[in-house]
Amino acid sequence: MININLLSVSNLPKLNKLRKLELSDNRVSGGLEVLAERTPNLTHLNLSGNKIKDINTLEPLKKLPNLHSLDLFNCEVTMLINYRESVFTLLPQLTYLDGFDADDQEAPDSDPEADGDGLEDEYENGEEDDDDEEDDLDEEVIDDEEDEDDDVEGEEEEDGVDDEEDEEEDGEEDEEDEADDDLPRGEKRKRNLEDEGEEDPEDEEDDEDD
Repeated sequence: MININLLSVSNLPKLNKLRKLELSDNRVSGGLEVLAERTPNLTHLNLSGNKIKDINTLEPLKKLPNLHSLDLFNCEVTMLINYRESVFTLLPQLTYLDGFDADDQEAPDSDPEADGDGLEDEYENGEEDDDDEEDDLDEEVIDDEEDEDDDVEGEEEEDGVDDEEDEEEDGEEDEEDEADDDLPRGEKRKRNLEDEGEEDPEDEEDDEDD
């Protein structure tokens, strides 16, 4: 909520999970106890360019145990003697005030946890997992296709064996037919009648004469 002519934070909703709050370049002069009530897990607070004049105005921030960084650039309070020492004494949980720690060591450019970079990393990791899952699925599809090809080849081989058996049977029948063709006509006819279960008429006549 930067530069929106904000006079107070009294209407701030309850945001238990909020970590970083930007309120710079507004006209807030007090009422910071609301932050302790409604944003209890705040770690970064930027009040630069507001109307904060006294150290005591910051006292409600003592109730923010996780407050790690506080910015008060361009606030009148920064003009007070021993300003930095006073704020660090009042808020011992602070690590950085106006971008520097108590030993004047500059803060890192960004805090991944506060900026939400950690969430981006999790999102990217989620995408990588999805890619891995897709790769696994592709491999399974390829395996299934190979199995199907193997089954088809096996069926073709079985069909080949069946065809060979059929050809052998046909060959045997042709040989029998050829053998029949070599017999004398009478013998061939007699053999055919025997195959059909009938008697030769000549044999019947002989029986009658007897």
